[in-house]
Amino acid sequence: MSERLLPPEFAVLEPFAARWCLATESERWARRLASSMDEMQSFYDACFPRVNDAIDYCDRFSLDDLPDDATRLLQLVHSLVMVSMAVEIWHQPRPIDSADAVLERVHEPSP
Repeated sequence: MSERLLPPEFAVLEPFAARWCLATESERWARRLASSMDEMQSFYDACFPRVNDAIDYCDRFSLDDLPDDATRLLQLVHSLVMVSMAVEIWHQPRPIDSADAVLERVHEPSP
């Protein structure tokens, strides 16, 4: 059995953790562009109902002292934010009328 990535309370989201727990915004952007709408819709449908619970869980800790599983849960929330516009509005991975939009950060916020 593989190691659990998320807190036990979020076991239902575990199937998405390996793919969507990404440390940087650039990685999340690239994952969104490389994902099909079916993949993003499945992720969105599973995670969106638990997003408030996930934020409440992460709020138990200081951002400077998040346990690894809580950090990955927060990364999952960040990925949900990244795919939400594609799922809710555009119904495609790329923003509409964006030409060759890219996302490059010089510095990532932490975590």
